[in-house]
Amino acid sequence: MTQHASIPAEEFMPRRITGWGRFGRLVMADKKALVGLVLLSIFVFAAVFGPLISPYDPNDMAFDMILGPSLAHPLGTDDLGRDLLSRLIVGTQVSLFVGISTVALALVIGVTLGVLAGYFGGWVDHVVMRYIDLQWAFPNFIIAVYLVAVLGTGLVNVIVAISLAFVDDFARIARGMVLSIKEEQYVAAARTVGASDFRIMWRHILPNATAPIIVQATVSVSYAILGEASLSFLGLGVEASTPTWGLILSESRSFISRAWWLGIFPGLAIMLTVLSINFLGDALRDFLDVRESRDH
Repeated sequence: MTQHASIPAEEFMPRRITGWGRFGRLVMADKKALVGLVLLSIFVFAAVFGPLISPYDPNDMAFDMILGPSLAHPLGTDDLGRDLLSRLIVGTQVSLFVGISTVALALVIGVTLGVLAGYFGGWVDHVVMRYIDLQWAFPNFIIAVYLVAVLGTGLVNVIVAISLAFVDDFARIARGMVLSIKEEQYVAAARTVGASDFRIMWRHILPNATAPIIVQATVSVSYAILGEASLSFLGLGVEASTPTWGLILSESRSFISRAWWLGIFPGLAIMLTVLSINFLGDALRDFLDVRESRDH
């Protein structure tokens, strides 16, 4: 009897879409995505080199109070005589760090719960989804406010609070993708050759469910930045000695009628950052859309 060599389970897997050069061409051809890339690059540069490029110490109260934009202070000064441009540049670090780290933590927790619930089903799915349904009933920001009230203010607590508020979004997406993928032929082939549940989940199923998760992550970064700014605006964010865009907005409330620049510029920074991420997120969604890729 002729023996046939066993075929690795990887051979049954669909070929992944490659060619990030196509994504670069897509960004260059899409004006919105290109604008988003330029804006986001500026903010990332400011976040990385903030202390080096800021013209003054962001907490230095050595200047005249409530000065309008000028050559010495392009964005003016606040009510304590601090340079607003320096505070916005340094505040970029906090905003982007909170946005990225929050989404990373929420993605790890949410995807893990969603994959376990979708793959094993039964009581695991029941317990996880009842928790997700309970969290889904409340707005993300309300959950973040409650968690900060319980945990206390501070950078770490803000990151934990916002990330836990976003867990349900990633868990639902991951669970839905696992339910649709786990019955595919290459997953059955992996079971046939004796692959463990852990290997099937993280080697065969999850890599083929990354497209919608990545898109959700880009959207969530924008929401996380807005969430941090909102918490800081309410006085529930990081320490008052740390300049953040939300804190600068909060401090400008009493002077907005006679010092318009105190509220306009941090608001523009938040708006432009969120827009740039959303523009790139739209391009990334088009790039990861399998049907769109086949059309090209």
